[in-house]
Amino acid sequence: MRTLKFLVISIALLCSVLSQAQTNNVSSEVRKKHFLLNRQGVALDGYDPVSYFSNQPTKGKSEFNTTYKGIIYYFISNENKIKFDKNPDSFEPEYGGWCAYAMGLDGEKVEVDPKRFKIINGKINLFYNGIFGDTLKPWNEKEKEFIPKANANWKNLFQ
Repeated sequence: MRTLKFLVISIALLCSVLSQAQTNNVSSEVRKKHFLLNRQGVALDGYDPVSYFSNQPTKGKSEFNTTYKGIIYYFISNENKIKFDKNPDSFEPEYGGWCAYAMGLDGEKVEVDPKRFKIINGKINLFYNGIFGDTLKPWNEKEKEFIPKANANWKNLFQ
């Protein structure tokens, strides 16, 4: 009985690892297709991803840039670029920079106001804030409900 239980747990872990590896091994072209990029092909509309963690999103400079898995990022300084380069996955925006609320609601890719954000579980989450309202407000009301839905919807885009 123990052997069977061990086998089931092992298979479940293997499936989880393979699923994660599949998401992590997405080609640069597929990532570019799904990330929110500006006309110059830069993520976060040129805002420095590291600057979000000091609660002051700031436009980066093109001379301080890096490309990670096909996505270009700008930084305000070489120090911020170095921080990003050491651990890029921790600084990339959730849901490719699209509105977290819309991704959680129905999986739709909705543009954002790059200054309207919230750090959740150590990740940058961005929100639409415009003529149709501020989506951070309804997100905050049902965040625990929206996070798993947004995660599933984002993952489904890559399948």
